[in-house]
Amino acid sequence: MKKLVVFCFLLVSVIVTAQDKMVSKSGKIIFEASMPAFEEVKAINNSVTFVLNPKTGEIASLALMKGFRFKVALMEEHFNENYVESDVFPKATFRGKIDAFDLSSLTSTAKDFTVKGKLELHGKTKDVVIVAKIRKTDAGVEIISNFNVNASDFDIAIPSVVKSKVSNKISVKLEATVK
Repeated sequence: MKKLVVFCFLLVSVIVTAQDKMVSKSGKIIFEASMPAFEEVKAINNSVTFVLNPKTGEIASLALMKGFRFKVALMEEHFNENYVESDVFPKATFRGKIDAFDLSSLTSTAKDFTVKGKLELHGKTKDVVIVAKIRKTDAGVEIISNFNVNASDFDIAIPSVVKSKVSNKISVKLEATVK
């Protein structure tokens, strides 16, 4: 765990010192795997690191799995211990590139961009293509995206006893403002 904390701190330090990168350490990821008529399975992580290279359109993010908060403490415990195995797989990362990104063309009106990259979660990596709404704000560059992933694509098993209550298809929403 100490190695992970030191690594994350060094990563953020290197990123922050590079002046051509735009960074947020307070990005947000919300995921939901709820099934209709059952208890909500939803969590939020408000401490996600996002990095954007405005010259190349390259983007990366890092979310610590133990940073996700649920309304029900027992769900959080099961999530960390049984599903994503946070002690073994402590983080999720994304590295990709925003197609045709041009910082100077951004306005206060959000524009859709295609983002292609690799999502790593639970020790598995998957190629993903998502659409992100990106705009310029007074606080920086705002990035918002909604997309779906399947738990099974990342070898996250949903026990048969709760299969009817927890969806394999997970809705993910991310929000960040990089500066």
